[in-house]
Amino acid sequence: MKKVIAIFFILLSVQSWAQILKPATWSIEVSNPAAQVGDQVDLIFNVKIDDDWYLYSTDFDPDLGPMVTEFEFIPHSSYEIVDSLAPIGAKKKYDELWEGEYTYFRHTAKFMLSVKLLEETPEIKGSYAYQVCTDVDGKCIPFEDDFSFGELIGPNANNSESNEKPELKESSQSSQVEVKKEDVLDQRDVSDPYSLWAFMIAAFLAGVAAIFTPCVFPMIPMTVSFFTGKKKGLGVLYGLSIIIIYTLIGSLLAPFMGPETANELATNWVPNVIFFAVFVIFALSFLGLFEITLPSKFVNNVDKQADKGGWIGVFFMAFTLVLVSFSCTGPLVGTILVESAGGLILKPILGMFAFSMAFALPFTVFALFPSLMNNMPKSGGWLNSVKVVLGFLELAFAFKFLSIADQAYHWNILDREIYLAIWIVIFTLMGFYLLGKIELPNDSKTEKTSVGGLMLAIITFSFVVYLIPGMFGAPLKALSGYLPPQTTLDFDLTMSSNASGTEESTICEASKYADFLHLPHGIQGYFDYDQALACAKEQNKPLFIDFTGHGCVNCREMEARVWSDPQVLKRLKEDFVVVALYVDDKTELPESAWYKSTYDGKIKKSIGKQNADFQITQFNNNAQPYYVILDTNGELIPPIKAYDLEIANFVAFLDEAKAEFEKRQ
Repeated sequence: MKKVIAIFFILLSVQSWAQILKPATWSIEVSNPAAQVGDQVDLIFNVKIDDDWYLYSTDFDPDLGPMVTEFEFIPHSSYEIVDSLAPIGAKKKYDELWEGEYTYFRHTAKFMLSVKLLEETPEIKGSYAYQVCTDVDGKCIPFEDDFSFGELIGPNANNSESNEKPELKESSQSSQVEVKKEDVLDQRDVSDPYSLWAFMIAAFLAGVAAIFTPCVFPMIPMTVSFFTGKKKGLGVLYGLSIIIIYTLIGSLLAPFMGPETANELATNWVPNVIFFAVFVIFALSFLGLFEITLPSKFVNNVDKQADKGGWIGVFFMAFTLVLVSFSCTGPLVGTILVESAGGLILKPILGMFAFSMAFALPFTVFALFPSLMNNMPKSGGWLNSVKVVLGFLELAFAFKFLSIADQAYHWNILDREIYLAIWIVIFTLMGFYLLGKIELPNDSKTEKTSVGGLMLAIITFSFVVYLIPGMFGAPLKALSGYLPPQTTLDFDLTMSSNASGTEESTICEASKYADFLHLPHGIQGYFDYDQALACAKEQNKPLFIDFTGHGCVNCREMEARVWSDPQVLKRLKEDFVVVALYVDDKTELPESAWYKSTYDGKIKKSIGKQNADFQITQFNNNAQPYYVILDTNGELIPPIKAYDLEIANFVAFLDEAKAEFEKRQ
C-alpha cells in the first residue's frame, strides 16, 4: 500500500510539471478584403499574449541571443511584396545578460506587410517562428506555425462582411493547451535592481538621511517652538502638509516616469548621460563645491503666505520648509525620482510618499511631544559630514547611468575594471573622510574620530575589500545589477585559470555539435540525446538533460547564478552525464535524420525542432529551462526541475535524483 501511495505522489509531482503551454494566440486579417488585381493591401498579423508573458519582435540583431520572430513567405506569381514586414508598437530594452538591445511585445503584438495583388485569388502562404518568455517562473518557449491568406482576399473573401478576425490554423498544440499559473515570484527587471517595496524602504531611508543635514536638522527646534502651547492638531497638520507637498511632486511627475520611460532609460544614451551629469552635480553640491538653491523671491513669497495663520498658514509653513531645505533635500529627492523612472506609474508617487513620511516624522513627533527635544543631539560639524557622505554615494551611483549608455552603444568607456576602479577610489576616499583624514570646504575641524565615524569607516573599507577581487574576475553577485558585464573585463583571472587547466576528459567520446554548441563553467557533456544516453550506460551514471535555448534568458541566468555554485558544479561534473538539448537551434540535419512528429504531424528537420519535439512527446512540456534526470534505461527519475534560483533547491534536486538512481541499481 505504501508503494502505491508513493507512486501516486511521484506521478502527481511529474504531472504538475508536465504541461504544454501556448501563451500567444495568433490571428490574421487584411486591410482591404475586396481588393482587386493591381491593388496594394496590408497583411496584418495580430497576436494576443497572455499576462506575464512577452513575445520577441523581428527588428533586433538575431545574433544577440533571444530568438527573433521570423516570417517566411512562399513565393508565388499571384502577389509581390512591396515593403518589408514591420512590427507595430514594439518596445525596446537593453539587457545586461545579453549585453545588447532587443525589441518585444506584451499583451498584444502586431506585424504588417504590404503586398501588391497580381491575380484575382492570390495564394499567399508561409510560416512564422517566434519565442515567448515569462518573468513569473522563468519559462521561454519557441514556436513555429503556418499561415494562409487565401480565403481572406478577393471576391470570395470570407471576412468581407464580418468584423471577426479569423484564427490561424495552428498545429495541434492549440487544442492541448493547459495554462497553469505557478506560484508567482518577484518579477525580474535588469533595469531595476530592487523591488517596489525595497525602493520605498530606500526612499524612506533617504528621508531619514535628509533630516540629518545642515539645512534641515536645525529647523526642528525652531519649528517645534512655534507649535508649543498651541493645538496639537496643528503639529499633525504640519507633518501631513509636508507629506502632501512631496507626494504631489511625485504625482505631477508620474505620467512622465512610467514603464515607457524604462525603454528610453534602457536604450537611449541621452537620458542616461543627462542623469549621470545631474547626479555628478548633486554630488559636487553635497561635497561643498556650491549650493543648489531656489530663487529667493519665490521662497520669500511662499514664506509670506505662512503668516496668515490657521491651517492655510501651517500648510505654507511646511511649503517654506520644503523650499528652504532644498539645497540639502533636492539631490535626494532628485535621486529618488530618477530611480523611479521606468517603473510603475505609481513608483514616483510612492517614492515621494515614503521619503516625506520619514522627513515629516520628527517635526510631527516633537510638535506633539516637545519634551522629547531634550534627547536630541546638538547641531554641529557632524551634520555636514552626513551631507558629504551622501555626496560620495551620489557620485558612485552616477556612473551606473553612464554605464548603461556605454553598454548600449558600445563606447567601451566603462569596462568592468574601470567601473570598479572608480568605485574603489570613491569609497576609499569616503573611508578616509570618515576617519577625519580628508577635510572639505564646509567641514569643521575635529581632533578625534567619533565611534560612529569609525564604525562607518570599517563598513566602507570592508566594501572596498569586497570590490577588489572583482578587478580580477570575481563575480560580485551582490552587485550584479549595478556593474557592467563580466565579459567586459580585459583580464579575467578565473577564465585564465580555467583555460590553462589540464582537466581530464570525463565523457566517453567526442561530442557531436561541440564545434558550435557549448556547456558553461567547463562542464563536459553532450548535445545529442542518443550519444549522451550511451555514455550514461557506459559510465553507469544518471543522465542530466538540460532543455535549453540560445534565446532563453532564464536559462543563462540559471547557469550564471545556480550552476556556477561550487556545490552544483561539483555534482554536475562528477555525478551525472550532462546533455544540453537546444530547442531553438536552426542547424538542419541530413535528410536521413528527418522524421515526422507523432505530435503535430510535421517533419522535424533541424536540431532544435527535434529536441523540442522530444521534450513535448516524452515529457509533455514545451518550456525552458527544464531539467530532467533519467536512469541508464532512459526512464525518468522524479522530480523535475525548472527555473529556480535557490541553490539549495537545485542541490536537493540533484541529490534526490542520485539517491533514487542508486536505489534502482
